[in-house]
Amino acid sequence: MSLIKTFHKPKIYISYIVMISLFFVSVILGISVGSASITISETISVLLSLSKWIELDASINSRVAYIILDIRLPRVLLASLVGASLAVAGAAFQGLLRNPLADPYTLGASSGAAVGAVTVLYFGISIPFIGILTLPVFAILSGFITLITVILFARTVQRSLSVETIILTGIIFSSFLGAIISLLISLSGDEIRQLVNWLLGSVGMRGWNYVYLIIPFFFLGFILLLAHWRELNAFVFGEQSAHHLGIHVERKKFVILFAASLLTGSAVAVSGTIGFVGLVIPHFVRIIWGADHKHLIPLSALVGGIFLVVADLIARTIISPAELPIGVITALIGAPVFGLILISKHRGKIPK
Repeated sequence: MSLIKTFHKPKIYISYIVMISLFFVSVILGISVGSASITISETISVLLSLSKWIELDASINSRVAYIILDIRLPRVLLASLVGASLAVAGAAFQGLLRNPLADPYTLGASSGAAVGAVTVLYFGISIPFIGILTLPVFAILSGFITLITVILFARTVQRSLSVETIILTGIIFSSFLGAIISLLISLSGDEIRQLVNWLLGSVGMRGWNYVYLIIPFFFLGFILLLAHWRELNAFVFGEQSAHHLGIHVERKKFVILFAASLLTGSAVAVSGTIGFVGLVIPHFVRIIWGADHKHLIPLSALVGGIFLVVADLIARTIISPAELPIGVITALIGAPVFGLILISKHRGKIPK
């Protein structure tokens, strides 16, 4: 069976319609459910009032509108953007390296981004002229530099640069960078609670500024990867096959790694470290819709967005009024699901 599966247009179009519909349902539920009870009709009415052609229902008070527009809507949108970013980055890493264990965390990209972000938070760094963008820029650059360092180090260990060597090197670097983060936390004083809460992963109390922060990086990374779907399809069969198809392997690898680092770094900068999204979601999408990156990338974005919105909803309601870190929920859901996927693949129940 070919690694790249294709589908009839009507089937894939129906899939897009279903997933987009589920995305909007998850957004409505994410806004409506919480410590303050808001009906779905109120949520829809307030959201529709954002259009200049529809007026807000007079029966809805300003407090409800404020909760929806200034607290829950930015939180839900941020969760969806972070989930989509991590899922698409995971799909790109897995396609490029031809390994199901490749994701922003096993390759060290997220740990590198976390070091950059923690450094900004710990030292209070602010670069002139870019101001609030200092955090994502540091996270993206440190994540990308870490990724390149992992690949270069793996190449010195093994000239053939096997995928297993890259992943093992990524795990080693992640452990080392994790120790640096722990050192910064142990040296911090009043900032320790902020750093720990950030590292556990959260999209709560971020506000619109964080949504505006991630949007440009998300769209740039997403568009770059979607524009290279053919190259990612070719890389699935190996670099040599991609070279024979006329692809400039090194240049395209650099662009794909940079785009995936954009997505990973910006997601880590605004939400902290949230695991298993980039590992599990691309697997789930590939099992259902196949490995054609033309559809794998956008569908991973949709499913990743839905997954993290639902995970955040669980995190803030399961022990309400207290909240769990969203990274705890993604790990509790993602780890068993990924284990089932690996078992099913090993037994031949799921096509590779």
